[in-house]
Amino acid sequence: MGSKLFGTDGVRGVANVYPMTAEFALKLGMAAGQLICTKTGRVAIARDTRISGEMLEAALSAGFNAAGVTVLKLGIIPTPAATMLTPSLNVDMTVMVTASHNPYQDNGIKLINAEGDKFSDEDTAKIEAVITANEFNLNPAKIGVSESITDAVAGYVDKVLEAAEGDAPLKGLRVVLDCANGVFSKILPEVFKSLGAGVIILGNEPNGKNINLDCGSQHTEKMIETVKNAHAQLGIAVDGDGDRIIVCDELGNRLDGDQIIAFLVKCLKESDKLKGSAAAATIVSNPGLDRFLESIGVKCVRSAVGERYVIEEMRKHGSNIGGEESGHMVLADYGKSGDALAAALVLSQGLLKSGKKMSELFPLFTPMFRKRVDSKFSTKEAMSAAFEQPEFQKAIKQAETDIVGKGKVLVRKSGTEPKIQVWVWSDNVELAESANAAMVAVLEKSAGFDSKKTV
Repeated sequence: MGSKLFGTDGVRGVANVYPMTAEFALKLGMAAGQLICTKTGRVAIARDTRISGEMLEAALSAGFNAAGVTVLKLGIIPTPAATMLTPSLNVDMTVMVTASHNPYQDNGIKLINAEGDKFSDEDTAKIEAVITANEFNLNPAKIGVSESITDAVAGYVDKVLEAAEGDAPLKGLRVVLDCANGVFSKILPEVFKSLGAGVIILGNEPNGKNINLDCGSQHTEKMIETVKNAHAQLGIAVDGDGDRIIVCDELGNRLDGDQIIAFLVKCLKESDKLKGSAAAATIVSNPGLDRFLESIGVKCVRSAVGERYVIEEMRKHGSNIGGEESGHMVLADYGKSGDALAAALVLSQGLLKSGKKMSELFPLFTPMFRKRVDSKFSTKEAMSAAFEQPEFQKAIKQAETDIVGKGKVLVRKSGTEPKIQVWVWSDNVELAESANAAMVAVLEKSAGFDSKKTV
């Protein structure tokens, strides 16, 4: 059974436009209440700083209450706090209302199970089926209530601070912190100050409409400019719900997620904290990461795109570190999911321990040249037909044959848009470009082809 609305990280869209409507949230609450909340009869709801969060929280609460479920309102807290706190709350599930790095007009709903992990595809499909069929079994004699939990974030901060080594491990650090006008607007600066860092703060005045607006992990221009002007040692930018981190060095050079993964692994290994002798990354991380990790005696294991798949791969190999090129970093010793604060603490301490400037440490490895082209189609059906056509499959196999031992080919259908992504990595630039071009040329002749974009 497949889910049409829920992706790898919940459901997302423009607030007040289906499915991000109060009506849908109400029905989701009723459906999840009757399907999932059968043991404790309790659910927790948290949200980020965007203006539509209160509306969706209220609708979800009403839906759960109608299903006889008690709602614990956690207020505005980071997604990693929601996942980490869930097992201690005696609830059947937690709902995180957030659209992560998207602009304020959007919102989303992430479903977290009682253990603090993201819902499986099977569970979200069951919930969606009940909503679609409008099959709600409401009992007039069983109506739930809601209560607010004050200072829910305190327990989360205490756990993450286990990553701090000593009383003032960040003493002497001068850092620019871009909080994205999101959930970390107060928490991130307070933690860094408490550990001895000198901080320059950006994006810490949320008003409901400025979350991720020209700031945060997706818009690092101001952070980079501030780092250079303030002679800071580094800049750290997070996204609106706090599960993504992007970093720049003292010269303003932006480091991608693969470089951050590499450094975090190196830090853990050098401090004898790495578990499983492995680190997880997704299929879209640069092959240069594999080469670097292998050079320091660590195996790089790969997962499908999506944080929950990274976590699954980490657990298979007993690893406590994994991440995505996009900036999600999972440090399992300090949390259950991607956590910008935990990653920032480990990275900053590693920098200070090195006694070097960031620009002297990075890049840790030279990435393979990457050629990526996204081919867009008029409909998902046209995209699928183009992907399955024999000519395209033959082109993929030929590219893989040409690149074997010299790089990597990846072709995938987007999970959110009607487009096919064609990636080729190689140290041989000409080979990567020609292999990519040969595959894309077939797609351009396919029915429903709309346009292409080099990324």
